[in-house]
Amino acid sequence: MIRILLVDDHELVRSGIAALLNGADGISVVGVADSGEAALNLLAAAGADVVLMDVNMPGIGGFEACRRILQRDPKVKIIAISVYNDGPIPHQFLKLGVMGFISKGSSFEEMVFALKKVMSGKRYLCAEVANNLTLQGLTGNNESPFEKLSQRETEVVNLILQGKSVQEMADMLVISNKTVNTYRYRLYDKLNVKNDVELTRLAVKFGHMLPD
Repeated sequence: MIRILLVDDHELVRSGIAALLNGADGISVVGVADSGEAALNLLAAAGADVVLMDVNMPGIGGFEACRRILQRDPKVKIIAISVYNDGPIPHQFLKLGVMGFISKGSSFEEMVFALKKVMSGKRYLCAEVANNLTLQGLTGNNESPFEKLSQRETEVVNLILQGKSVQEMADMLVISNKTVNTYRYRLYDKLNVKNDVELTRLAVKFGHMLPD
């Protein structure tokens, strides 16, 4: 039996996927969460083998939630789910250590296949993500300046792009305001931007913007 923790901030999506998965042979949804914070709170009690994680959510978001989950329990396998299949986002999640990345446009059958694949210890990428990553490698289009950033700097960038204040970022990342600003100006320097407006323009140019 594959035990699933499902994380998505849309109730209809959660209930729909949960109902389908619970009807599949050998799969059981043992926990449902509407945010990364809720997923972290449920993780130990749920005893999930695989976490299905929505990429773009309010709060700490999917990236930071995945990082904390893997830090807490490296044995947990994670499949990221997103409408965003190109640009640097899939690559960043794979670098983080997630075992799979699938599109929200994938079929239910593909989702089940992905779950079984990662449960067996192998990675799974939906065709769109795999093709885009391959094309980036062939054409050299993976030269995004955002690839220079550390994981923590990437988290700060994503929160800035969500419009979070310094205090909100500090609370979400459990660091001080001073440390947030240190990361902020360090990433400004790496990306050669002077403020959040220039950062946003650069993010749009290189496809770093997360979808609504």
